[in-house]
Amino acid sequence: MNRLPIYFAILALLCGIPVFAQADQAATTFQAGVSLGTDVFGTGPGGTEEAWTQLGFQPDVAFGKFGVGLNLTVHFQVYPANYPDQAVRFYDGDWVAAPGSGALDWASLYFSKLLYVRYGLKGTDPLFVKVGSISDFTLGNGFIMGNYSNMSFFPQTRFAGLDFGLDGSMFNFPWLGFEFLTGNLARFDVIGTHVYARPLVSTEMGLLKNLQLGLTLAADTNPSVFYASTTAPSIPAYSGSPIAVYGLDASLPLVSSPAASVTTFTEAALEPKGRFGYMIGAGGKLVSFFLWSSQIRLLGPGFIPTYFDANYDVYRDMKAVEMDASPTGNLSAGWLASIGADILGSKLSTSVSLDGPFAAGVAGNLYSWPHLRAVAHIGEGILPGIFADASYEKYALGSVSGFFGDLVDPTNAIAGLAINYRTGSSILTLLYNAKWMNQQWKVSSSLQATVRF
Repeated sequence: MNRLPIYFAILALLCGIPVFAQADQAATTFQAGVSLGTDVFGTGPGGTEEAWTQLGFQPDVAFGKFGVGLNLTVHFQVYPANYPDQAVRFYDGDWVAAPGSGALDWASLYFSKLLYVRYGLKGTDPLFVKVGSISDFTLGNGFIMGNYSNMSFFPQTRFAGLDFGLDGSMFNFPWLGFEFLTGNLARFDVIGTHVYARPLVSTEMGLLKNLQLGLTLAADTNPSVFYASTTAPSIPAYSGSPIAVYGLDASLPLVSSPAASVTTFTEAALEPKGRFGYMIGAGGKLVSFFLWSSQIRLLGPGFIPTYFDANYDVYRDMKAVEMDASPTGNLSAGWLASIGADILGSKLSTSVSLDGPFAAGVAGNLYSWPHLRAVAHIGEGILPGIFADASYEKYALGSVSGFFGDLVDPTNAIAGLAINYRTGSSILTLLYNAKWMNQQWKVSSSLQATVRF
């Protein structure tokens, strides 16, 4: 079937959206972007990498604290080498689910067209809602879910998740609040919630009035959903029950000032088959910009700290197989240390965290070795026209070439880079993501130019 007329009809329809956005100029603002670039996907024969030309339209409407943005994109190849009978080949994955897909696959595909829907500002407004890409969601103190992201397969695959928070102070009831997350609104596969209470907030008990107690529940209802694309052949497919992790947490700010802050916290968690873990720690800010955090951990046999982490979607099936096995080993102690900086109103920030057990790691167990996570952000205004984000995550440090050798060894590493250059209303963007999978790098990249009007 020739889908060329269909795609052009879709683009023509979408380009009419700005007309409706102008209905109330006094109450709303409208922006839009048109992007043209190149994305590299593993869509060739045998999963080989192919370059696709990307054409996108991103309308953005905002009024008050509410805003909505869409990402309406098609990918195509002109005179593709592997399809000599086609002058133009379109990537069906943009708008058509794979053959045999069910309703959830179609819903996931079209929800992903939501670049974002948001209301309020997280950490500032008592009511906060965001639908779209989620890059760093943390529940409680992060011992169960920390820096979770639903963007592991971006730019080839985008998911629309939900990040929702409601604090009782919105109703003059500051004693209670809760947060909720799902990584995929269509499937509700990864979900998490944190209910918290401030039982002493209305008292005059000094520091204790700021005590916060919480309950966290996080679960994966379909751990094997990405099995075909993420698991090494030596790892069997997971066919067990959903994975659920739950725990209790507490935090107490001791110092709160613009120059310095110190918060103490603790969290206990339970994983499947009786696995348990406990941590106590402290963290804060010094001289207004230096960030620090430290933890001491008590880890039961087979327990995985921060089960839902930044790269959970990449390793979720491997973790599920680990959870399905009977835990082995002994009770052990662990640690975490993190340092960073936040300068010029977060326009320049960086963070490096390292965690692991005090004991030596177990061969074949990715999560029993030290783990490194490093991120950096350069906002607009620091360098002329340039703003960027970078990340590097390394699992199982010391399991291949020793601790320092493994820092640069690609095995079990995941790296990401986004560099933007703005000139006038145009932005040139380079995205690069690399994951070490199946004993080789799996790379996805994108280069695009966007014009906003």
